[in-house]
Amino acid sequence: QVQLLESGGGSAQAGGSLTLSCAASGYSLGRRCMGWFRQAPGKGREAFAAIDSDGIASYADSVKGRFTISKDNAKATLTLQMNSLKPEDTAMYYCAAQPTGCILRISDAPPPENLYSDWGQGTQVTVSS
Repeated sequence: QVQLLESGGGSAQAGGSLTLSCAASGYSLGRRCMGWFRQAPGKGREAFAAIDSDGIASYADSVKGRFTISKDNAKATLTLQMNSLKPEDTAMYYCAAQPTGCILRISDAPPPENLYSDWGQGTQVTVSS
């Protein structure tokens, strides 16, 4: 059974850092394109980071230079290092995997959610000013 499980969410002050992890079970991450999404209350789900099988990443402008996505294929774990957090980063954060192949970016931005087939349950991140 394919499963993605996020952890590491919580509260932080503006300017602080948090690290999110996404553990995969049931398949290997090696050939998959993975991504991080977030959804704030009343807003749509935002694709803000993606990574391919070679470890090459793409980021949305909203997080570029502050967030880093990485992948450990041996441990089947996807990680998101979040620095210089802002109150507008407050959201539910989700990891996701593309089914086959890999699309890393579309129009110089991480690909949208319809390209992903497997999703975690989400972890809440709250940033206070």
